[in-house]
Amino acid sequence: MRPPFLAPVHREGWIFVGLFFICALLLNQFSSFLGVVGFILTGWCLYFFRDPQRVTPTREGLVVSPADGLIVAIAKVNPPSELGLKDGKWQRISIFLNVFDVHINRIPMDGRIKKSVYYPGKFFNASLDKASEFNERQSLVLEVKKGQEIAFVQIAGLIARRIRCDVQENQQVQAGERYGLIRFGSRVDLYLPEETPVHVVEGQRVIGGESILADFNSEETSRSGVVR
Repeated sequence: MRPPFLAPVHREGWIFVGLFFICALLLNQFSSFLGVVGFILTGWCLYFFRDPQRVTPTREGLVVSPADGLIVAIAKVNPPSELGLKDGKWQRISIFLNVFDVHINRIPMDGRIKKSVYYPGKFFNASLDKASEFNERQSLVLEVKKGQEIAFVQIAGLIARRIRCDVQENQQVQAGERYGLIRFGSRVDLYLPEETPVHVVEGQRVIGGESILADFNSEETSRSGVVR
């Protein structure tokens, strides 16, 4: 496996890398300092769009993280109406991605994409709870077993103004599979049935496609933790 700094670049990133590089060349004609800044930003752009390999746990019932980032909230909430989920409270795990996190999003469980819906909205800071309700978002409902569903939502942030989703309704998908990305700082919300044991806590960092967020087959209660 390649080291993180040698990870391949997602195809959507190359146009930005090219633009940053051209700007750096032009700036260098006027000022060597500005040129250096431009080349540093070009390097950062390469880093931002990195697409590293991940090792995904494959046991039935495991829910892996759909994104790299920080768990900023775990709460029982009423999900957005456009998801069409069953009435009542659902477990929502919110992951905030800063501009240095990998922004490739991954499928959390094996299943079938039952519903895909886009919601145009605002661009509040993605670390805030109100981003889940008001921000632009792309939502997917995944049928993991007959009658059993989860949902995950790509949410644009203050800087991010583009959500890419590469899967369609009725498509069969696998846990850890890449399905999209969000540009330049964002949030991903995962909705699970209320009784699902959650195996992460607020303040914990997770890795998309690898970290186990919950386990449908576990008899353990949801975990608690403390930041030390």
